[in-house]
This record gives sequence, structure tokens and C-alpha cells, in this order.
Amino acid sequence: MLSMILGEVYSNRGYTVEYVELTTLGQWGRLHRGHEHVQVEVWEGTMKEDFERVSQFGNILDAGNHDAKTREEWWYPSYIEKLCPGLPEWHALKNCSEIFKTPHSNEKGRYVAGPWEKPDEARIRALGLNFVAMPVKNADELWVELDKAYKNQKPIILFNWSPNWVESRYKGKFVEFPKYEAQCETDSKWGINNTKTHDCGNPKDGWLKKAAWKGMKERWPCALEILRDMNFTNAMISEVAALVDADGKSPREAAMTWLNKNKRKWQNWGKDICN
Repeated sequence: MLSMILGEVYSNRGYTVEYVELTTLGQWGRLHRGHEHVQVEVWEGTMKEDFERVSQFGNILDAGNHDAKTREEWWYPSYIEKLCPGLPEWHALKNCSEIFKTPHSNEKGRYVAGPWEKPDEARIRALGLNFVAMPVKNADELWVELDKAYKNQKPIILFNWSPNWVESRYKGKFVEFPKYEAQCETDSKWGINNTKTHDCGNPKDGWLKKAAWKGMKERWPCALEILRDMNFTNAMISEVAALVDADGKSPREAAMTWLNKNKRKWQNWGKDICN
């Protein structure tokens, strides 16, 4: 969504814009070589290592952070707190796992995991939770499960992230597991469990960065400055994403809706150089 918004701003300033869909890993070589030029969403949680590895060669520019903070974690609708007192603290899950049981969860609470490889089972074992991670096949299934449970006020706990459209349409919270430290993933003696790793939550308050091919600095300085000035909060990203994921608009329709409502904001992007 943010790419489409930036593209429309570029088009408004006279640039020719092409959108290219790449894998998370495949984008870095293309940016490094100048085959593609802009990435508006570099997530710390999933892209930090690759971004830093490629940036050291000097062909990719750090174009600044959004105000938005990123997080990926177990999440539950707010009405669950009446059924599981003590949430969002993770200890509460030890006393109420039974409310999350399903016929297929082997007498354990079901955690609806995403389709990506995450160390959820390792965390469950390390923290002694009576849960089983049951992944969905694709991300859209997460929201189908959430919507079904939400409409019927049924217990559910699932993988979620922020910024995301969900936070603009559903009230809920992340589970607060023990604070993340890098040693949690590698040192079994670290943390509250002295025999197992992964006895912590995921990182909080990660950055959401913008990146650009270094050639933009000389070739398109105005476009680079627009990118640097572009800045979204969690609420802003959630709002525009919901136009697509919840309201059924096309990405371009959602982008135009946001642009029409926020002209004073985006028309100031790049003003110090472009004018």
C-alpha cells in the first residue's frame, strides 16, 4: 500500500513509475545493482540482517525510518481478558489454556500460527505452556479464523503483527512474554528456563525503514527527498491497509483514498529540494 501511495506521489511530480513484485530475499540484489530503486517497508524483524549485509557495500541508502514501530507476536481479542484474567501477561495462559482447546488440539490450547517458520513450539516448551501451535496455510486464513471467533466472541489466540490492518478494525493486545534478548535464542542458561532456549517473546518496537539505490542521490534528488520525507505511523498504515483487506478496495483505490484525504501532508514531501 505504501509503495502505491509513493508511486502516485511520484507520478504527480512527473516521474514514470513501475511497480515490481519481488521476494523478500530477491529485492536486495536488484536494489544493490540499481535495477530497482525504492523499498518503502524494510522491517527490522525480517529484513534487518539482509539490509545491513547488503548496505555495507555502499550501493543502498538508508532513507530514514517511519514513526511506525513493528512487532510480531501472539495476539488475542480484548474480550478474552474476561475469560483469562491476568492477560496480557503470559503467565495467565498457564491457567486458562483449556478455553482455547479444539477437537483437533490434543487437549491443549490451540495457538493459530502463521504459515511462516517460527520457533513457537520451542517457546511453548521453554515456558511450559499447555498449547500446540497449529499453523494456517496462508496469512488470509488468520483473518478468517479471527473474524469467525470475533463474531461469536469465542476464545482465540493467534499470530499477528503491527502495523497491520487488523488493529484498525479489531480490539486486541499482544501477549507480553519475557523481554527478548538475543541470548534467548542461543543460550539455554539465559532467562527463566535454564535448560531450554526461546524462553522469551519476540522483539518489540522494531524499526520500519525506507531504502533506496544510491544512484537516486544524483539522478533523482527530488524523488529521494520525497522518500525521506514520507513518514507513516502505525495507525496510518493500519487505516490504509484496512481499505484493501477489510473494505475490498484495490491497492490503487486505497492509495487514492488516502492521498485525497491527506493532500496537505504528502504535498509537503520533498519541498526543500523539489521546489
